[in-house]
Amino acid sequence: MRSMKRDLIDLSALGAMVLAFALAWGSPFVGASFARVQDQAQPQQQPDQSQAKSATFTGTIVQNGEQYVLRDSSGQVYGLDDPERAKPFVGKTVKVTGQLDEQAKVIHVENIEAADA
Repeated sequence: MRSMKRDLIDLSALGAMVLAFALAWGSPFVGASFARVQDQAQPQQQPDQSQAKSATFTGTIVQNGEQYVLRDSSGQVYGLDDPERAKPFVGKTVKVTGQLDEQAKVIHVENIEAADA
């Protein structure tokens, strides 16, 4: 019994030493991989900044259930995040100024106005 306790203590000490060496050895690699992750994140932030630019979209406001969407001349449909602004223009051709979220296909509306006929 005493021999088993001593073996257990020796094994625990050996495990603690291995863990300490592994942490000391791995720390230079953790810093290097973190720098690589930051470098890879940089290019992804740049497209987000270009999406932040406002654009003008022309099409017809259509009600889709409780949501309002803009359907352009090619048939592409974009959701509108401001139903109160879109509601008065249902069925009309409009110019919508806003920022496009390309992944969600939603325009963050800044302005809606009737298009010149």
